[in-house]
Amino acid sequence: MESIHLKPKNDESPSSFAKRLGELYADSVSKDHKKKNGQFFTPLEIAHFMAAYFNSNRKELKILDPGTGVGILSCALVEKIIANNKLVRKIELVVYEIDKDVIPLTIQSLEYLLKFAAKNEVVLTYEIRQHDFILHNAHCFRDTSGDLFYKESEVFDIVISNPPYFKIAKTDLRAIAASAVYSGHANIYSIFMALSTLLLKNDGQLIFITPRSYASGGYFKVFRSFFFKKIQLNNVHLFVSRKDTFSRDKVLQETVIINGFKQEYKLGNQTEISSSSGIVDIDNARKRTYSSDRVLDLNTDEKIMYLPTSDYEEHVLGVFRTWRNKFIDYGVKVSTGPVVAFRSKKYLRSEYQNSNVYLAPLYWLHNIKQMEIEWPIVKPKKEQYINIEPLAKPLLVPNKNYVLLRRFSSKDDKNRLVAAPYLQYYKKAELIGLENKVNYIYRPGGELSNEETVGIAALLSSTIYDTYFRIFNGNVNVSATELKEMTLPDLEVIQNIGSTILENNNFTIDFINELVNNQIELELTE
Repeated sequence: MESIHLKPKNDESPSSFAKRLGELYADSVSKDHKKKNGQFFTPLEIAHFMAAYFNSNRKELKILDPGTGVGILSCALVEKIIANNKLVRKIELVVYEIDKDVIPLTIQSLEYLLKFAAKNEVVLTYEIRQHDFILHNAHCFRDTSGDLFYKESEVFDIVISNPPYFKIAKTDLRAIAASAVYSGHANIYSIFMALSTLLLKNDGQLIFITPRSYASGGYFKVFRSFFFKKIQLNNVHLFVSRKDTFSRDKVLQETVIINGFKQEYKLGNQTEISSSSGIVDIDNARKRTYSSDRVLDLNTDEKIMYLPTSDYEEHVLGVFRTWRNKFIDYGVKVSTGPVVAFRSKKYLRSEYQNSNVYLAPLYWLHNIKQMEIEWPIVKPKKEQYINIEPLAKPLLVPNKNYVLLRRFSSKDDKNRLVAAPYLQYYKKAELIGLENKVNYIYRPGGELSNEETVGIAALLSSTIYDTYFRIFNGNVNVSATELKEMTLPDLEVIQNIGSTILENNNFTIDFINELVNNQIELELTE
């Protein structure tokens, strides 16, 4: 890449020039290289959209771009500052980039930006730090103010970033450095977000585009508690499509842009939520404003971020917040299937065998349809039986009533929640196997009645529950933790739903939606 030099076009904006440099680089490296480094370069339209959140009239500004790539976000932000802040006279820009093949292009981009600033009578200086952003600033996660040689960290007025996205192991030095702000397996982007808050001045501005996965779930619970106590959200933009935001790099997950300020959380603050399908309709984004505590209630244990984008979604959220009961209040538990296929391979069987080895049916994710269980289904390497023998018995569960729910939804699933009732009389077996990609809902030390089993499955399959789930979850996975935290109507309502479905022998989604809406008096209109 060092021998390649691209010339700016006449009167080309720095961000447009950076875009062309980024495309040049992206076309020169493999998908594996980009995936390994979590590199998803920011489209120009999104860079401008993020930069438009800039809000400061200071004469001097210090900006941090901790994962700069070719510098398109820095360029878009400086352009916006110069256009909107007539008082600005000096901008200090600090960027981090560790890919040695990208840096020659970053230099070209920022040199052109420097000339652009000079033409507009703004003194711009920049520094490219070829260090790992997290390790270089790891001391910020430690409270060393009492040390004899304590040196205060530098701080910034604005941090803007499209950080890398990939999971890191607990043994990774970056994970160890940031262990105070996450639990389980961390995704590196959340560490970028947490560290950036520590490098912000009080009232400093933070603008990030990331996956939406930190909004809920157990892995990000500690992070949410840390981050949202420091950052007051002013704006959240949700890209509803899983594939339209970074389509060039085929990123298949929901993405959000957040804009906030380093301020104490206060009741009464407002948060604007906007949404678009992708980039094409970003300029016509739908906007709604909520009190900040409706988006994020820090008084709850999970501190989930809710992103309603319509009247109907807001109404659904309001209904769920009137309910106080969860599964645990009804003596019901949610667990994950104990059969991990690759670890249990020696116990699995594709066909029923007449021998002295007893077999139990094994249920996989693909066996679970909406309100229906289809078994067996012949698939390569997806055995439908598991041995009943002493070493395998701890992996099996008693054959009784369960609600089975897929832990992952596929791109072909209309609903994010795919649930079905399993009634024990389906199979004449003492034990059954549940594969690890299946969640199961049951009553420990007792049993769900048929009405409860069907009623719970129907609720989870309904439009209202799917809508509620989408308001706080943008992932393909459905964790047991999230299911445990979902609120439920009265147990009598659940039983009535199940009883009516069984009496009518009607398990269709249209019937279920009408029944559920009538039971909780909810209109399915926006």
